[in-house]
Amino acid sequence: MTSQTTIDTTGSGGDAPAVPSDATSAKGMRGHPWLTLITVAVGVMMVALDGTIVAIANPAIGEDLKASWSDLQWITNAYFLALAVSLITAGKLGDRFGHRQTFLIGVAGFAASSAAIGLSQGITMVIVFRVFQGLFGALLMPAALGLLRATFPAEKLNMAIGIWGMVIGASTAGGPILGGVLVEHVNWQSVFFINVPVGVLAVALGVAILLDHRAENAPRSFDLLGIALLSAAVFCLVWAIIKAPEWGWGDTGVWAFIIASLVSFGSFAYWETKVKEPLIPLGLFRSVPLSAGVVLMVLMAISFMGGLFFVTFYLQGVRGLGPVDAGLHLLPLTGMMIVGSPLAGAMITKVGPRVPLAGGMALTALAMYGMSTLDTTTGSGVMSLWFAVLGLGLAPVMVGATEVIVGNAPLELSGVAGGLQQSAMQVGGSLGTAVLGAVMASKVDNDLPGNWTDAGLPPLAPEQLEGAATAVQKGGAPVPPGTPEAIATKITDVAHDTFISGMSAASLVAAGVAAVAVLVAFLTKKGENAGAGAGAAHI
Repeated sequence: MTSQTTIDTTGSGGDAPAVPSDATSAKGMRGHPWLTLITVAVGVMMVALDGTIVAIANPAIGEDLKASWSDLQWITNAYFLALAVSLITAGKLGDRFGHRQTFLIGVAGFAASSAAIGLSQGITMVIVFRVFQGLFGALLMPAALGLLRATFPAEKLNMAIGIWGMVIGASTAGGPILGGVLVEHVNWQSVFFINVPVGVLAVALGVAILLDHRAENAPRSFDLLGIALLSAAVFCLVWAIIKAPEWGWGDTGVWAFIIASLVSFGSFAYWETKVKEPLIPLGLFRSVPLSAGVVLMVLMAISFMGGLFFVTFYLQGVRGLGPVDAGLHLLPLTGMMIVGSPLAGAMITKVGPRVPLAGGMALTALAMYGMSTLDTTTGSGVMSLWFAVLGLGLAPVMVGATEVIVGNAPLELSGVAGGLQQSAMQVGGSLGTAVLGAVMASKVDNDLPGNWTDAGLPPLAPEQLEGAATAVQKGGAPVPPGTPEAIATKITDVAHDTFISGMSAASLVAAGVAAVAVLVAFLTKKGENAGAGAGAAHI
């Protein structure tokens, strides 16, 4: 199944006559594939950085704006909820109105929202503008993939996605380092203000370079009820995942949201079979490779993001590193993703996605197993080895799964496919943090009382034990002020040993998830529609 592409050669998205792509050559800068890649990479870098850089600023934001712990959680949750709920709808907007316009609006809005956060005088405004950041980020990300899909021919698409994945990986891993430097040497507002010049650059490049690509059979109407049902389903699912660690997985409220999510998903699926132009044609999932790519992205995110969540607590809480030093210790992960992503793109082009994807998930499983062996005395060399193996494993998965999802969708649904890819990663990351967090909490709750007693420490009341367990789960040591040094050392040793046992259990679960993903990888294959409409420009 292929789709013919039309191109708005003015770049305006207006009423200019459409020209078939096979009759059009890119002249100069406008529409040049590699310049298009650079442009979308600048915009994507801004969003990817924001995913991790803000966590470093949270303590400073809390102190400056007198925010509660709940408020600080909402700084993250508001952004994530807005992003997750909007991604597929935003992808559809790109398919309908053109990915160039959607990308430019997303970049400009994201930069403006960032500036508004930096100028905010209260925590409420910070949270409100984080919602806007999520909405505009949702416009930007699928549009970037849609532009790459429409611009690059099939034989170059994997390399382009490889470089795109490299930018995301490097920006995500580099966020804590840059955030630490900015918070430490400037202020927390600079973490958001830095997006303004990046956004201005991306908009300037986009206006000058990006060419609008349209499929002839692009959607002409909106499935408003479908949007409402899907948004409700994703919101309820993500909300249940976010609140489960706080409320407990057995809480009736959590299961009420999960049931509401399932009902909404079921209603959405039924409605999509009735509406003339559905938000997501369910026939899309008849493609086994595409469906496998979505599942693979979820499993990868569970293993990677969930497992890495505890590594930051390990480096800062147990090993006593500052934010910048902790980020530097993760450089082997970043470096391998930077090196491995373009190489993975070239390999996938030559041999197809199955072997690289299966090999990547196998390396990810090995790396997570290696992380289960870390303890309070593990040397930097051993840590670096496992971080490097993880980066080497993730590179082909980020590239290959993205190509499988986007390349197996028809061109007129490339934005929806990009939204699916991003939604799978976001939901998977949230699931990973929640599920592996539950494993960590269970292990800590089980081991802490015995470890505390075995160390000869004074017994704790139930409420004291609960508070101690909460501190231990974050890599901290519940040492009361004024505690004698010998007792404080014992408490710290017990806390860190208990944290290590919990992190080890969570890492083993992450390794198991990655091992399952190896099997899913064998259901993938090269995108059947990757070449559709990709002949618009010379390379």
